[in-house]
Amino acid sequence: MAIDIGRRQFVSALGGAAAWPLVARAQQPALPIIGVLGGGSPTSFEFAVASFVQGLDEEGYDDGRNVALNYLWADGQYDRMSAIAAEFVRRRVTVIVTLGGTPAAQAAKSATSTIPIVFELGTDPVAAGLVASLNRPGGNLTGWTSMTVDLAAKRLEILHDLLPQIHTIAFLTNKSSSTNVNLVHEMEAAAAVLGMQVHFADAQTESDLAPAFEDLVRLKVEALALSGDQFHLSRRDKIVALAASHKIPAIYFSGEYVKAGGLMSYGPNMADSYRQVGVLTGRILKGANPADLPVEQPTKFELVFNLKTAKALGLTVPPTLLARADEMIE
Repeated sequence: MAIDIGRRQFVSALGGAAAWPLVARAQQPALPIIGVLGGGSPTSFEFAVASFVQGLDEEGYDDGRNVALNYLWADGQYDRMSAIAAEFVRRRVTVIVTLGGTPAAQAAKSATSTIPIVFELGTDPVAAGLVASLNRPGGNLTGWTSMTVDLAAKRLEILHDLLPQIHTIAFLTNKSSSTNVNLVHEMEAAAAVLGMQVHFADAQTESDLAPAFEDLVRLKVEALALSGDQFHLSRRDKIVALAASHKIPAIYFSGEYVKAGGLMSYGPNMADSYRQVGVLTGRILKGANPADLPVEQPTKFELVFNLKTAKALGLTVPPTLLARADEMIE
């Protein structure tokens, strides 16, 4: 169910996706409106919203003072994103911001060729057909890409450094995502280089998660890697809990999983990614043309460990890996 947020308060939905409620609020007609298409839920993406708002603030924009923020949430369901994007077009928002990965950006692009769109995603936006090039997007879209899907090989290397004896791993995917096929190919290639056998587990809804982990236990997988899926990120607490209960070592694409109790992650700082989206949005509100704003990329990737989780799994992190860590949670 999509959820609409007015100002910074999270509001429960009153109806189905075809009839989202509008929050009653007094606002000046002249205020530009930012429509935020959230891929997850308000609670699971609270950190993303806070970082996005911080970026807007850096550009001088504050919700209710000189800009109005409208949020609609897909709660990890990709089939809702097109309707949400169309709703923002109907509302005639000034800018559409997508915090739902590649599927959300594609839905927004399909909905409008005139309203500026700022995206956050983990794939190559050129390959996804979103922009003409990273330096000169050329249309009504620009944004931030963390290229997390291109880090599959590096994550497996780190997993192998921690557990050199493993031969069988699992990769949790979401077949409903438009990026799934590329992710599977990337993981297969990375696993082959290290001589590992990889099993793919699909989880498209919350009810899929527990059975997926039961299958991993049945297959006797020795470790787990996750794709950069927005639905999975929105259910990170449950995924981390399932990995812990089944004692499966896992590497994630975001440090948010490690903060929730996950073992380790390698990828960009997600909070900074969302902050950069806020900065780009502010620049567009000031008159910048998205066609001329280069797509931003991270300059650093972080290795994060949760030492308490490692101890619970009976694992000792080698000193060489600890020396490379950017953050250790104890």
